[in-house]
Amino acid sequence: MRGLPKAIYGDDDSPLKIGDMEIPCFVLDDERRVLITGGMQDALQMARGGSMVPGMNRFELFASRERINPYISNELMDRIRSPIIFLTPRGQKAHGYEAEVLVELCEAILAARADGKLQKQQLGFAKQAELIMRGLARVGIVALVDEATGFQEVRRRDALHKILEAYISPELMKWAKRFPDSFYEEMFRLHGWEYDPESVKRPGVVGKFTNTYIYEQLPPGVVEELQTVNPKDEHGRRKNRHHQFLTAEVGNPHLERQIAATTTIMRVSDDWPTFKRLFAKAFPRNGDQMELLPD
Repeated sequence: MRGLPKAIYGDDDSPLKIGDMEIPCFVLDDERRVLITGGMQDALQMARGGSMVPGMNRFELFASRERINPYISNELMDRIRSPIIFLTPRGQKAHGYEAEVLVELCEAILAARADGKLQKQQLGFAKQAELIMRGLARVGIVALVDEATGFQEVRRRDALHKILEAYISPELMKWAKRFPDSFYEEMFRLHGWEYDPESVKRPGVVGKFTNTYIYEQLPPGVVEELQTVNPKDEHGRRKNRHHQFLTAEVGNPHLERQIAATTTIMRVSDDWPTFKRLFAKAFPRNGDQMELLPD
C-alpha cells in the first residue's frame, strides 16, 4: 500500500449528509475531496453486487448504458473508470471518486430524464439525483454567501475561539501536580532509563514525548494557544507549566483522561516501538506523529 495517497481529513463517523443520505468523505494530502464509492452508490440507491461485466466497476457499467452514456462526457467516463485508491486516516485502503464526479453524474442522469430517455426502472436514479442536487444547492448557497461576505473566516475563528475558551483559563491556576509518577515511571521503563521519583531532572526528550502524546491530543489550536500564553524565555524554558493554563471544568479533565489512557498503553507495552504502535491505534488521527514536534 506504499505510494497510495493518504487522507488527512475526514472520518467514517463524520460523513457528508445530504438530507437522509450519508456519504463518507475525505480530503487527501493533495487536497482532492473524495467520496467513498459505496456511499455514492447508496445515495443513488444503486444496488451493490448484482450482474456485472468483467473489468468494469459498478459506476462504469451504469454510465455505459445506452440511455445514459450519451450524456456522459469522455472526461467524466475516464474518471469513472479510474476510482481513486487511497488510505484513510486509520490506515485502511478505500476506493472513492472526487466529489465533482457525483455532481456531474447527477447532472447527466437528470439531463437524460429531461429528454425522456430513461427507462421506468431508471427513474429512481433520477429521483435520487434530484434530491442530491437540491441538497447540494442549499448547502452551496449558504457557503457562497459566507465566502462573499467574509463570514466564512469569522465562523471558523469563532468556532476555534469557543474551543480555546473552554480549554484555556484566562487566569493562571495554582500549581498542582497533574502528571502522576506512574506516567514517568512507565516512560522510563520503556526506554531503559533509571527512574528517581525524588529527582526533577529528566532527559530533554521527555518534554517532547509529553507534548506529542498528551498535549497534541487536545483539540486543534489548544497547544498553539498554550505556547502563546506560556512562552519560552531566552534560555528556552517556560515560566509555568502548560496545565496551569487549562480550565478546571474542561481542559484539565481532558488532560487527565489523556494522561491515564497514555499511561495504560505504556503499561501494557514491552518496549517503546510497541507503545507507539498501540498508541497510533488508540489515537489514529495523531498517533502517527513522531517525537519531532516542538515543545
